[in-house]
Order: sequence, then C-alpha cells, then structure tokens
Amino acid sequence: MKGKTVLLVLGSMLCVLLLGLIPGNPLFRANWALVSFLFLGLVILAFFYGYELQRPSVKEISLIATMAALAAVSRVPFVIIPGLQPMTFLVMITGWVFGVRQGFAVGAIAALASNFFLGQGPWTPWQMFGWGIGGALAALAGRKTQKFEIYKFTFLVTFWGYAFGWIMNIWHWIGFIYPLNKETFIAAYAASFTFDTIHAFGNLLFALTFGKTFYEILQRYKKKITISAIDP
Repeated sequence: MKGKTVLLVLGSMLCVLLLGLIPGNPLFRANWALVSFLFLGLVILAFFYGYELQRPSVKEISLIATMAALAAVSRVPFVIIPGLQPMTFLVMITGWVFGVRQGFAVGAIAALASNFFLGQGPWTPWQMFGWGIGGALAALAGRKTQKFEIYKFTFLVTFWGYAFGWIMNIWHWIGFIYPLNKETFIAAYAASFTFDTIHAFGNLLFALTFGKTFYEILQRYKKKITISAIDP
C-alpha cells in the first residue's frame, strides 16, 4: 500500500509539472529548474530513506560504497572527451548483478561523489536520477537471467547512452532555454545528439571489453555475501 501511495504522489507531481508546460496555464511561468530540483531531490531522499529502513548489511553497504567510488573515479579523467562516460557501464553492471536498490544507489552516489571534482549544481539531482534509473533498469533486465547475456546487456547500456542524454536534455531545456515550446525542445535534443552518440558508443565498447570480467568478479562477491548471510 505504501508503494502505491508513493507512486500516486509522484504521479500527481509529474502531472502538475506537465500541466505547467502548457502556455496560458497559471503554472506556465513557474521556475521549472527550481521545481524540478526540489522534485528530484525529494524522490532521491525518499529512496534512500526507504533503503535505510530495509537495514542493509554492512557488506552490502561496503559494496555500494566501493562501486560508487570506482564509478565516480572512472568518470573524472574521461571528462576531457565530452560524452564518454565509463561510469554508466559500472553502474549498470552493478545493478545487473545485485539488484534494483543497489543499482540505483550506486548510480546516485557516484554522480554526487564525482561532482565534488567536476562541479555541483542544480543539474546534480538530474544526474543522480539518470544514473540511478540506469542501474535500476539493468537490474530489472538481468533479474530473470541465470547467466550473463552479454549482447542483451550491451544493447541496454548502449541504449542508456542516449536515454541518459534525453533525461539531461529536459534539465537543459527548462533551465537554460526560453521560451519553452516544441521548437526549442527539438533544438535542444538535436544539439546533444553527437554527445549522446559518443556516450552510447563508449558504453558499447566498455560492455564488450569489460562486461564479462566485471560480471564474474561481482558474481563471486555476491556469492560471498549470500553465504555469509545464511551461515549464522
């Protein structure tokens, strides 16, 4: 019931956001950059609050911290190549192996941590949300598979190279572009196509090159956590 209530609240807030984009609506002139910042901030805080209530084990927390740190560090040196994001691969392989909450947590924390080096701002919640959703989506895709399906995973991370850019384009559109209309929306998405393609192609290379290796390493660690949990 609590889950349905949360979805209802989030859905209602999303409807308000969409209605505010209609010209002539009283909400049309709202500061949507600020509204979206508060909205996504609340969503992320709600996730971590719920995650804490589930009392994750010390080993699970250590795993999330380690993978988030690795993902964050991997992002920093590649900033010189706009669009190339190895962090996406690391977040999504973690989600594929360990699950939805771990994937989302690693993505959100890695985005926050890496921005201490690259710059925090109102775009941070959007990046936390985008990478977190990527990790959660990978977990859902890998939930019912008994073995690592490299081509399925590669397709997913390649697609997310574009999808992450589409999410961030919304922030760019409502935060920096005026007026908010169909023409400026299309222009914002067209301008990011090259960078999104670099992101997607980089994800494809990382997945094909390192996917199987990382999967086997994380699977071994997952077995250790599972065995430790049932030993007592």
